[in-house]
Amino acid sequence: MTERMNDSKTAGRKINTVLFDFDGTLVNTNDVIIASWQHTYMHYLGREESVEKITACFGEPLLLSMAREFPEVDPEESAEVYRRYQQQYADEMVKIFPGIRELLEDLKDRGCRMGIVTSRTRESAGRYMRMFGIEGYFEAMVTCEDTDIHKPNPEPILLCLDKMGIRADEALMVGDSPFDIKCANNAAVKSVLVGWRITAEGEALIDDAAEDFTIARPAELIDILKQLNS
Repeated sequence: MTERMNDSKTAGRKINTVLFDFDGTLVNTNDVIIASWQHTYMHYLGREESVEKITACFGEPLLLSMAREFPEVDPEESAEVYRRYQQQYADEMVKIFPGIRELLEDLKDRGCRMGIVTSRTRESAGRYMRMFGIEGYFEAMVTCEDTDIHKPNPEPILLCLDKMGIRADEALMVGDSPFDIKCANNAAVKSVLVGWRITAEGEALIDDAAEDFTIARPAELIDILKQLNS
């Protein structure tokens, strides 16, 4: 576990809520996302792109990425090409990260509340959650369909906090991309960057995100909570 801030203790209130990003944080969708992007590039451009270019936009809403990458194509059309491919190969390519189930169970046992803040659609996030049997751990989820303002704007986190009746200083955001961390920064929520990410930091679309902690394994999140609440 790595801590960025010198003073890690939260004044006054204890951290009682953990918000998670979905892709690349809870569930390893990296391979299917990269393959789906390469399929879409081949479909429209007749070539593949670098993995670094693809991972740089991890965490960005799909339609925004599509509009930028294929400006001559309706984003809904290119997104459908991408989604059809992903749905076809999801079952064989998507896995839950090691240690995530154990972490969620530990957080539940400790009375910690949990939510999800994702740029994925509600249907697709829900499908993967049911696939791995983790949907019951989360009492709220904010998706790209719940707001017109997306990460790194604070709105998705603030909306999730509002749904749960939680203050910013009672929550922690866990994610794998600069979009997640900057969203937390803007919402005045402490942030944890996961070490199992593959986001390309060198080509990140956001370069001023500042995480409060980094963790190499899911179980290390428990140590952070203990430290913050001591």
